[in-house]
Amino acid sequence: MQAIKIQCPAKINLNLKITGKLPNGFHEIESIMQTISLYDYLTINIEDNEQNEIILSGNRLEIPYDESNLVFKAAKLFLETAGIKNKKIDIYIEKNIPVAAGLAGGSTDGAGTFYGLNKIFKIFDEKKIDELCSLLGSDLNVCLHGGKILAKGRGEIITPLEFEDFNVSLIKPLNLGISAKEAYTKYSQKEKSNHNYENDLEWAIIDDYKELQHIKQKYPDSIMTGSGSTYFMIDGNFENEDGYWVKNNLHAVKLGVQIVQAEE
Repeated sequence: MQAIKIQCPAKINLNLKITGKLPNGFHEIESIMQTISLYDYLTINIEDNEQNEIILSGNRLEIPYDESNLVFKAAKLFLETAGIKNKKIDIYIEKNIPVAAGLAGGSTDGAGTFYGLNKIFKIFDEKKIDELCSLLGSDLNVCLHGGKILAKGRGEIITPLEFEDFNVSLIKPLNLGISAKEAYTKYSQKEKSNHNYENDLEWAIIDDYKELQHIKQKYPDSIMTGSGSTYFMIDGNFENEDGYWVKNNLHAVKLGVQIVQAEE
């Protein structure tokens, strides 16, 4: 058996501007993203098998451990692209990043799957892993490389920026998750106007959710990340209150997905 453990960081959008629409129907964005010190962990075990088999498990009940999970999709795509046969891939997902929160929890786990499998099988170069990441989603490439990054296109066209260290805190309504599809749809439906939000998607959805309005009113300097529903604040802390998940004293990190440990 071969085993590897991968650390997968969350990301925040320091800003997010929608610049148009792509031919495939996706919105085109320009966003400065930053990986932060909030991590999921993937433990990947590989052994010989009569056929390829992917088994997922984890510590959180609210995520699916089936073919709809981005980790499953990444593992399947890796095996198919590499032409690997007769392997059992067992992946345990220790999920600490909130779901449907704008923190790239699914994307970072997908990137970590590609990265971890490639560290074991040693088949592809970095460019090919980037290509596989871009096939599966918008934020995988950012999470793969980490640090401060300018992302364009759907988010998969990335340019590294000079790293700046800072402290960051997060707050999220406990029972409110917002999908990217919902946020972008509401952006399309809303009458365009000039606004003072750093994130165009925050402008698109904040009027629909009193929980987001509460955060913004209490912490005017806070900014929503991604498609929400998490807000962040740089060099400041959020107060703990009923109905909200709060994580203070995090910080910007220079790295993307990384090996924690590996065993033969």
